Amino acid sequence: MSPSKTPPEIITAAGHEVSISSPDKVVFPGPGLTKLDLVHYYLAVADGALRGAGGRPMVLKRFPKGIDAEPFFQKRVPENHPDFIDTATLHYASGTSAEEAVIRDAAGLAWLVNLGCLDLNPHPVRAADLEHPDELRIDLDPMPGVGWEQIVDTALIARGVLDDVGLVGWPKTSGSRGLHILVRITPDWSYPQVRLAAETLAREVENRAPGLATARWWKEERGESVFVDFNQNAKDRTVASAYSVRPLPDARVSAPLTWQEVPSARPEQFTALTVPDRYAKDGDPHAGIDEAAGSLAALLELAGTLGPAEKAPRGAGKDGSGRRQSVMPLIEVARTRTKAEALAALEAWKAGHAGTAAGLHPADVLVDGMRGSSSLWYRVRINLQHIPEDRRPPQEELLADYDPWAGRS
Repeated sequence: MSPSKTPPEIITAAGHEVSISSPDKVVFPGPGLTKLDLVHYYLAVADGALRGAGGRPMVLKRFPKGIDAEPFFQKRVPENHPDFIDTATLHYASGTSAEEAVIRDAAGLAWLVNLGCLDLNPHPVRAADLEHPDELRIDLDPMPGVGWEQIVDTALIARGVLDDVGLVGWPKTSGSRGLHILVRITPDWSYPQVRLAAETLAREVENRAPGLATARWWKEERGESVFVDFNQNAKDRTVASAYSVRPLPDARVSAPLTWQEVPSARPEQFTALTVPDRYAKDGDPHAGIDEAAGSLAALLELAGTLGPAEKAPRGAGKDGSGRRQSVMPLIEVARTRTKAEALAALEAWKAGHAGTAAGLHPADVLVDGMRGSSSLWYRVRINLQHIPEDRRPPQEELLADYDPWAGRS
């Protein structure tokens, strides 16, 4: 978002005046969407967006320098927030706490956009009860080389598991490559119980479709499959909610779908330009989600039947670090501040190891966004499992060695 001298624009939403600074600042150069355009987008889908994010504490993911720069994550609500923004104090597993923003109406959506937020990242709890989630979240995350059809097949299997345990799933595009399935639950269970239920669902999906889907937490062990990401239900995690605009060049939206739409829908169909017309014509496919809260009892009973999840392989932590050691032949290439730097380091490594690179499968290249103190950093690793042992390059000095914790206690 480049600087602009345009005076603020005052808009009225839900009976409140909201000042939008630099309203003509171009946020998405491709479709030509400005900051004010994004405000009008969220106002057009406000009821649906609030159905997903309203009344929940949220992490503010801010893009002050535009979509081509890394965002920063702000847990604490700004001190000068308007009186129509509520707050809730969350206590994290790390022992820290933060007073986070809680939006209730369309004015809150406009306020978020003015701060430079594109997508909405609420916690799975309501402000009135911060210890008992009312939403279980399933993130179908495809590994490199996995096509959309495989994601759809996994989603339909997950729906079958949910049906069998008496729960209703509400699908939406992630706004990137995958699908999310939201499950409203009664707020009767703790975070560990909800995470266990999500992990159980993931394991059952893998049991029903081995090779197609995986519940393996360690990325290098998943192969070319769809990871049913259950850890999005851990206490400190947030997920982009329904109608969130994602930081992709086409202003793609995390769009709610009906199950009938899932097989034919494609993520690129849903953008900040197309979704308002769809919403005005057809309404919100998730309009009934709040009336469909169910019980986790059957999933937790299934957890007992399946038994404990697989532990880390024998020998984990024998390097003295206390950390799990992978059974895969991994080498690390770089640690960088931005994704662009990570991809540049990857290309440099490939250029220097052309023979090895030619033998890699898509899922052997691991570029991971890692959560730092207030922003993401990136790690590049290579899984050499498909390279003959006598031709595997050794671990070399990192091409970049960014330390996200430098200067912090």
